[in-house]
Amino acid sequence: MAIIGCGGSGKTTVGRRLADAIGTQITHLDAEFYDDEWNKLPADKFAARQEELVSADTWVIDGNYASTLPIRLRRATHVVFLDLPARTCLWGIAQRRMRYRGGQHTNGVYDRITWSFITYIWGYRREMAPRVRALLAEHAGDAQVHIVTSRRAANRLATELERAART
Repeated sequence: MAIIGCGGSGKTTVGRRLADAIGTQITHLDAEFYDDEWNKLPADKFAARQEELVSADTWVIDGNYASTLPIRLRRATHVVFLDLPARTCLWGIAQRRMRYRGGQHTNGVYDRITWSFITYIWGYRREMAPRVRALLAEHAGDAQVHIVTSRRAANRLATELERAART
């Protein structure tokens, strides 16, 4: 299961709920993108790592990385695209910042808010979402694609998928 969307959209929250429901671990691509010394992985190693992750019988991966999104889309049975408004995502970033106090997340990734990150979030729906939709159309195949545009809808979808996983 691939969970994608803008920073602050709630990928980790939704992904954690769904991973718990199907009895697997969630993988955060931000944590996979860096080596043990916080250096970015070379593109080929990052892609190879994702190929390894999606070869498992069940998986939940949260993260964008459009350059490697086709790897996940081709193997996903479900895709959740959190296409939330910029203000909602910025509020999510602010909440995360307060939760971790600008430090390290429980998955090891450091919380960094830069001006370029804020402008990326502000322009995500205009600049990145069309690219993501095109990648979904091209690579998602038979996967069930869920496009969610509000936190309420995200919670409702997570609840529905949790119920379906239990039956």
